Amino acid sequence: MPFACEVMVEFTVYLGLFIAAFAAATILPMQSEAALVALLLTGEHSAFILIAVASAGNVLGSVLNWVLGRGVLRFRSRRWFPVGEDKMEQAQKWYRRYGRWSLLASWLPIIGDPITVVAGMLREPLPIFLLLVTIAKVGRYVAIALATTSLASGFYS
Repeated sequence: MPFACEVMVEFTVYLGLFIAAFAAATILPMQSEAALVALLLTGEHSAFILIAVASAGNVLGSVLNWVLGRGVLRFRSRRWFPVGEDKMEQAQKWYRRYGRWSLLASWLPIIGDPITVVAGMLREPLPIFLLLVTIAKVGRYVAIALATTSLASGFYS
């Protein structure tokens, strides 16, 4: 395969992983872990780069949630607004109780994405948000990569 084609294939692989990780961090029901595991199992790509790309996409998706959270409260009185006032109060109360450290759970399915939205609603400073969410997201992908590669090496040996 010519070099230009190889570069385009690599770019497409990483772009696809980035998009999957970005979308998975939003309220869309997506998962990026399967894409990461599949790419790791091929052995054709650098695990470090795969983790970096997935982490970058996932963190930026969480930043989108934070931005949405910053502006969402102005729409809460609208009929079409998807979350009731009682649920909004409950989420804010929970975040105030556990504080910014709850952002370390932003990698968790189901509750992780709403935590990042609530952090935006409650005006969590972006630098602190980025630090804690990055620790959580990178940690998750590193754990998945380590588990995948160690299981794969045990399976193939």
